[in-house]
Amino acid sequence: MIKAVWQLLRLEHGIMYGIAVIAGMVISSATNFDAEKAFFGFLTALFLQASAFALNDYFDYEVDIANRRLDRPLVRGELKKEHALFFAIILAPAGLISALKISYDAFLFAFFITAMGYAYDVKLKEFGVAGNVYIAASMAAPFLFGGVVAGLVGLPVVVLSAIAFVSGLAREIMKGIEDVEGDALRNVRTVARVKSISFASRISAVLFLTSVALSLLPLTLSEFMDLKYIIPVAITDAMLISISRKLISGVSKEEIGKLRKDTLKAMFIGLIAFTGGAF
Repeated sequence: MIKAVWQLLRLEHGIMYGIAVIAGMVISSATNFDAEKAFFGFLTALFLQASAFALNDYFDYEVDIANRRLDRPLVRGELKKEHALFFAIILAPAGLISALKISYDAFLFAFFITAMGYAYDVKLKEFGVAGNVYIAASMAAPFLFGGVVAGLVGLPVVVLSAIAFVSGLAREIMKGIEDVEGDALRNVRTVARVKSISFASRISAVLFLTSVALSLLPLTLSEFMDLKYIIPVAITDAMLISISRKLISGVSKEEIGKLRKDTLKAMFIGLIAFTGGAF
């Protein structure tokens, strides 16, 4: 039961988003770090992302069955659609209250991102690239939110957000390859469906390589000329370049699942790089 709830809420993503908020705070104001605000910032990201993921599984139930997504507890029958709706409803207020504990600006930011997330779950996803852009923006948002929490959205956090956005967009376009059959049920106009799987693979590769290029920008800032940034970001870049090569050479729909997990690992290491570079 615990494993099923974890998978429904994708808590590993929520934890990463929470860490991203703290990273955004550290990068924005390392010398004036507020632990209480960091705590509520982490909870805001964790609860709101979990709510959005639960609602996504509620609306995507038939699609996930068609895609044979056995990683989804609703598909396996371990949880019911009603459970997903329940978690979506109770976690949203918890996240928004956590944001309000920080500041009114933080609350407005969190409310807007959450509203967009629900719009994605209900309808925006069907517009394909527009939905991909939202998901990519939601991956950049925690870093910006960290800046809002710290009271300063500076250049370093903007650069990190841009990298998260580009790599997130690449990951979502790649995800459309894996879900191409089930997406037909909701007429989700992903790049893979509108163009082709090979075209989507190449676009994803180009975007991943763009994020690698963007990761070099912080080296122009003195505080990031440090091994605490250079080493982990080099590992991240090497992983993304390897993934890009595989995408360009051609991968099957079945291989995409593993590549998506690899990109998540790469992005987490990149998160460590930026946090370390800020100290």
